[in-house]
Amino acid sequence: MSALRSYYYKLPPELRLLGRKIYYFPIDLYEGITGKRSKNEPKKGDIYVGSSDFLPHGIRQMNVLQKYIGLNNTHHVLDVGCGIGRTAVALTGLIDKGSYDGFDAVEKGIMWCNKNIHQKYPNFNFKFTPIYNDLYNTFSQKADHFTFPYENAVFDKVFLFSVFTHMQIPEIKRYLQEISRVLKSDGQCLSTFFLYDDSKTEGGSMAFPYQFEGYKLMDDKVTAANIAVSIPLLSQMAHDAGLKVTTVQEGFWRNDVEKEGADEFQDIVVFNKI
Repeated sequence: MSALRSYYYKLPPELRLLGRKIYYFPIDLYEGITGKRSKNEPKKGDIYVGSSDFLPHGIRQMNVLQKYIGLNNTHHVLDVGCGIGRTAVALTGLIDKGSYDGFDAVEKGIMWCNKNIHQKYPNFNFKFTPIYNDLYNTFSQKADHFTFPYENAVFDKVFLFSVFTHMQIPEIKRYLQEISRVLKSDGQCLSTFFLYDDSKTEGGSMAFPYQFEGYKLMDDKVTAANIAVSIPLLSQMAHDAGLKVTTVQEGFWRNDVEKEGADEFQDIVVFNKI
């Protein structure tokens, strides 16, 4: 882990968000003055997860969803940890006869989505869910006891980009159970992870020096910084939740996976209901 990343994780959540706004302030000011920012794109300083290539990244994620779980315009989908609408913006050009729901623990992201997406596309709905995450907030509601605010068996597809990589094992177990609950009987879930097993190391651009039973952490002080999960543990957790791992596609965070031609930085996992 780089020294810069290490210092970043030592900051309290509110300072991390402020630091990002300060870092991107010059380009946000320039784009605001020149009108070069798309109406479908938030300020770079407000994009609190992922890279700043907001629109291209969202399109890549939509392509991944179409490629691996056959997402189409009629599906009812749930975006877990929807952030500030990166994937949702791309999906507004696809989902017209179905519906989109997303929730996130960062309120400013949900506010932006409601103002800039929901008002134009009423079938796109967003909810603020104040769930604790030591990377982003200090809320009291814990993810390992959280119930998704949706009825049973209502979604054709559920997806999570870079969410399980910031959760602890009990939280991942709970979310897999909730995903299984809200999925229809023939539903699918696509998510991303950092994965490893005994036959292959997780060597790559991300380091996980803190070893535990079935998982590794990037930072033992900020436990949501990043986590790598063993493939056997993930398969067991999925089975316990009524899901089956049907696809694992390695991401280009790994040393032996070339970026060109790869679909995602993190490892892609597809779950089917069982």
